[in-house]
Amino acid sequence: MTTTPSSDSGRNAVIPAGAEWRRGPFRAGDRVQLTDNRGRLHTITLTPGEEFHTHRGFYRHDDIIGKSEGSNIETSSGIEYQLLRPLLSDYVLSMPRGAAVVYPKDAAQIVGMADIFPGARVIEAGVGSGGLTMSLLRAVGDNGSVHSIERREDFAAIAKANVEIFFGGPHPAWDLSIGDLADVLPTVAEKGTIDRVVLDMLAPWENLDVVADALAPGGVFISYVATATQLSRLAEDLRADGRFTEPLAWESLVRNWHLEGLAVRPVHRMVGHTGFLIQTRRLADGTEAIVRKRRPAKGAYPVDEEWTAEDMGERQPSEKKLRKVRRDVTALHEAAEAGEFRAGEPLYSDEQADD
Repeated sequence: MTTTPSSDSGRNAVIPAGAEWRRGPFRAGDRVQLTDNRGRLHTITLTPGEEFHTHRGFYRHDDIIGKSEGSNIETSSGIEYQLLRPLLSDYVLSMPRGAAVVYPKDAAQIVGMADIFPGARVIEAGVGSGGLTMSLLRAVGDNGSVHSIERREDFAAIAKANVEIFFGGPHPAWDLSIGDLADVLPTVAEKGTIDRVVLDMLAPWENLDVVADALAPGGVFISYVATATQLSRLAEDLRADGRFTEPLAWESLVRNWHLEGLAVRPVHRMVGHTGFLIQTRRLADGTEAIVRKRRPAKGAYPVDEEWTAEDMGERQPSEKKLRKVRRDVTALHEAAEAGEFRAGEPLYSDEQADD
């Protein structure tokens, strides 16, 4: 966090972490998103003296450095590209991934529906590749707190590099711990001091005790789960726990539209189901949850069975892929820290988005 004179008030104004990367002309080291007339994207890191080659010609990085955001540039063959800094949603979809990311549409829902406010104290587990972490840090600001807990060291390393590349260095509001949520949370948060808990894990119901202990009365618990089986199990365990309000569950589907004169129609591809969100709030100690009257259908509550990882839809990335992603993101992180900015291959392509 840095301080600079404010021309508006004449007083010192605080520049939040990463804000200086988002403003002004393009500089060496900036990430730039180039879009051609067919909507295809390339993301590069500006490096003095370097060139970027495509099958439609090449251009020099020095021709971009100093330009204003929103400008165009022509390749050697006369093809124009539009120059913009990638948005957070662009970066999340293009960054190196170990675990699957929480899509921007779901991250936005989490920030909004969990009411992640500036200065909030937030616990996040697991971290995955750091996509949701960046949205949480943006929401709490430099004076808030996001403590992320990740069970796997390799996922944590990838997430740390991704977050620090995006913000241009360590974020003052972020702490990252490696271990199980049930073991780590009681050591990093006193009882009743946490405003929000956000979980993205295989079996969140196994951690309801430590979550309930950490949350302040009225605090929000929200969990991202991939399958309807997980959703059902978590909802029933929340009701059985008795320390939470009636859970609310939903999913979001995003469909873009084609706009061309009077030819206005939905596009053929859409971001459909990615996961479910379930939200509830912590009751005051000694308060009993109000049980809503409902008439469940016959068979809605079968005899309890053992829930396996396969039932939950667990899908782990291969060790080979994790090693490659970790090498790539570590190299980018080290180059950024050393001031040796890498150019070359785009970070993102349509094919990579579905990995």
